[in-house]
Amino acid sequence: MPLLRTPSGLRQRFPLVLIAGLINLVSSQLAFADKFPVSNRLLNKIEQEHGGYARERIVIWEQLISSNKNADNLKKLSVVNNFFNKMNFANDIDLWGKEDYWATPLQMLTSNGGDCEDYSIAKYFTLRKMGIPAAHMRLTYVKALKLNQAHMVLTYYSAPDAEPLVLDNLVNDIQIASNRKDLVRVYSFNGTDLWLAKERGGDKHIGRSGRLSRWQEVIARINDEKISLPR
Repeated sequence: MPLLRTPSGLRQRFPLVLIAGLINLVSSQLAFADKFPVSNRLLNKIEQEHGGYARERIVIWEQLISSNKNADNLKKLSVVNNFFNKMNFANDIDLWGKEDYWATPLQMLTSNGGDCEDYSIAKYFTLRKMGIPAAHMRLTYVKALKLNQAHMVLTYYSAPDAEPLVLDNLVNDIQIASNRKDLVRVYSFNGTDLWLAKERGGDKHIGRSGRLSRWQEVIARINDEKISLPR
């Protein structure tokens, strides 16, 4: 199946500041791309349908995963947050023709765009591939007070009772949650579990994340893409 319908305004160049430092990696990485999540066959299809820059973004993503697997977790958070925050913001209706669509990381990379859910999902799965356990991360729905609208961020917990760090496409710096007074938590989830936010004390566990239909849909599309991304 086609990965996506790529709007002409988003299918062009990844920011040149990132390409400049990594473009020399592309040719060397293609020779052993099958060792990474995306096969050469799929890379060729992406290039045919969406152009060379789409392929380059995916190869650079794979290199980022490979070269940082042994880094400490804070370094992993930083490189992944910076990588995806350089992509273009786009509303689902403009990108997909739908009001609410959760893209896979591969779809976001191919289009070079997405909305808050897509940034958070791409960061989550990339960090999972880099070895950070699901138990340390949550996709967190919040109310963004300055925007007066629903928003999604990725939160990282160094320990179960630790104050989380917030990875947000609206703010490039990773900050502790208490510094983000502009965000009010609503609920959060990861590959297995679902929590309801509480004003005081720990969040309330309310079940399994399989209850979320959009989450199940994006998992199904990742499986269809046949790339190895742990939940």
